[in-house]
Amino acid sequence: MTEFVEVDVRPTLRAGGEPFGEIMAAVNALTPGQGLRLYATFKPTPLLHVLGSKGFTHDAKEIDGGDWEVLLTPADLVVETAAPKGAACDEPWPSPVRNLDNRDLDPPEPMVRILAGLETMQPGDVLSALLCREPVFLFPQLAKRGHTWRGGFEPDGTTYKVLVRVGRPEAS
Repeated sequence: MTEFVEVDVRPTLRAGGEPFGEIMAAVNALTPGQGLRLYATFKPTPLLHVLGSKGFTHDAKEIDGGDWEVLLTPADLVVETAAPKGAACDEPWPSPVRNLDNRDLDPPEPMVRILAGLETMQPGDVLSALLCREPVFLFPQLAKRGHTWRGGFEPDGTTYKVLVRVGRPEAS
């Protein structure tokens, strides 16, 4: 049976704050057999995609007053395909052919600039972008377009660097 650690980010959201760091700290502190019970003011769909790629399943339901309760449970087995399609971690990538510094831009402009830049690049090319936060809304858009990515915070702890490798869109 899974034991759930509760994280209520509704006060942070209502105060206009960004709870992603708080949520990820709680996720990273989970021990074997634990899941996360998250309370939010909306259904956190982008977060569900991010944690899904890290091997979590979810059960989201609307509760009183339009708030949401989301149970995030680590999958029993680590599924290799949970990583972005084609993003083998040990595979060397070419050097970026395009570099963007989006740290001074407000959302959604960084995502718009990255997606526009990728449109002019060839399959296999790599774009590098610097951001002031993890681009959780960008990841589903990259997956939809057939791109792969790698990213993380730089040692300064305030700059998020994402590398995007141009892929081919899935056939519909």
